Parts: sequence; C-alpha cells; structure tokens
Amino acid sequence: MARGWRMGAGLSLLLFFTVAAAQPWRQSDYIAQAFLTIALGREYQQASDYLVKWQQPVRVFIRHQVKYVVLHDTLVAAQLSHLASITGLTIHQVASIDEANVVITFTEQAQWQSLVADELGADSAAHLHGSVCLANIVEHGGHIEFARVYIPVDLARFHGKLVACVVEELTQILGLPNDSDRVFPSIFNDKSPEVLLTGLDYLLLKLLYQPVLIAGSQYQALQAPLATILWQWQQDGTIASASQTVRQGTLYRLLGYSP
Repeated sequence: MARGWRMGAGLSLLLFFTVAAAQPWRQSDYIAQAFLTIALGREYQQASDYLVKWQQPVRVFIRHQVKYVVLHDTLVAAQLSHLASITGLTIHQVASIDEANVVITFTEQAQWQSLVADELGADSAAHLHGSVCLANIVEHGGHIEFARVYIPVDLARFHGKLVACVVEELTQILGLPNDSDRVFPSIFNDKSPEVLLTGLDYLLLKLLYQPVLIAGSQYQALQAPLATILWQWQQDGTIASASQTVRQGTLYRLLGYSP
C-alpha cells in the first residue's frame, strides 16, 4: 500500500512539472515577473513605478448616458462581486456620484473624447486614439483615492469588447494599471484573446492585496515577500488550482461557462 502511494505521488509530481513546463504562467518566477510588470508599469510611461492599491472601501457609482442600463448594471455587478471575492476588498455600489470614489461611465463614441478631456484633461484625451475604453486612477503615496472608467458602448460593441472592457478596466483600477504582450494568458495582454479573468490574473489580483505587499513599495522591496508568498502557494495548491478557482466567478456563470 505504501509503495503504491509513493508511485502515485511520484506520478502526480511528474504531471505537475509537465503541466508547469507547458504552461509557463504556473511557474513562480513567471508569476512574480508578470506581477512586477503589470503592477509597477504604467501604460503611457516608460519607467516602472511603485505599488498602488486601495486602503479603503470601494464605493462605485454607475453613470448611464446610453440605454441598456440593466445589461450594463448586471455586467458591472458581476465583475465587482468577483473582484471583491478575490481581493478581500469591500466593494459596493452607491446611489449618488457624490458618495463614490469610483465612477463608471457608459457613454457613446461621439461624446467620450470631450467627456474625458473635460474630466481628465487634454493629455488623457490624446491617448484615446486606437482605444476602446479607458480607466484612470488618482493615488497618493500608493494609496488609491479615486478612479474613473469610461466605456463608449457603441465603439466597444462594434469591436466585440463590451464585456472585455468591463472586466479589464474594473480590474485595472484596483492597482494593476499596465498592459504587456509578455504576460499570457491574461486580460492585461492586448494581443490575448482572453475576455474574462484567467488563472494568472486571479493570482496577480490575489498577490496585490496580500497585506505584506505594502502600498508605495518599489521593485527591490517586493522581491522577498513575492518569493515567500509564491513558494507557499506552490505548496498549498493555490497556483495549481487558480484556473479552476477563477472560473467560479459570477461573470463566468452569467455567460454560461462551465466551472
């Protein structure tokens, strides 16, 4: 019996390493580098920066400037529920824009450039060419204080990216602001076909809100805690089960994906 158990364990270990080799994102070094790329990079800046995250409850107001209100509310509520379950953040919707520290605007292409220019400035509006949606974070010392998301619904639907915009932009305003073609499979890769959060995205979000990763931390200060966390997650199965775990999200169920 004992001998048979050892053979089974050996086979399982071999299978794990085979899967890890076939899927680099399951390797600790890959996850750590992906995290540093997405969390410290800035989409429209060359230099890496510091870690940003929420330190307070997230209060969301949805501003509707187009129809299909129920659909948009449903998509946002599903994604917010998933994000709260992964990060441990308190995230809830509020009835007034004055109560909010996150404003999500569903608008139309004809209005969004002037809207972004009015609320974020001409520099932000200049980055809209070629974009389908936009997120913006206001932070101080690594502590996110306010965020905005703009989704021009007609443009997003034309490109088949309405759901992708909701998922990516709401995720990025939690403190993962960069995109990179080197991170795969991920919603943070503009060349990836992913629409919903992947197992890797789940791990990046979960990492970001580990208490030991301090807001404002820079590259060197993150190395040791990342290595410790990821070693533990390799041991306890968090990494191995990430893809299955993320598929429990509300949007996965809403869109008919099997667990």
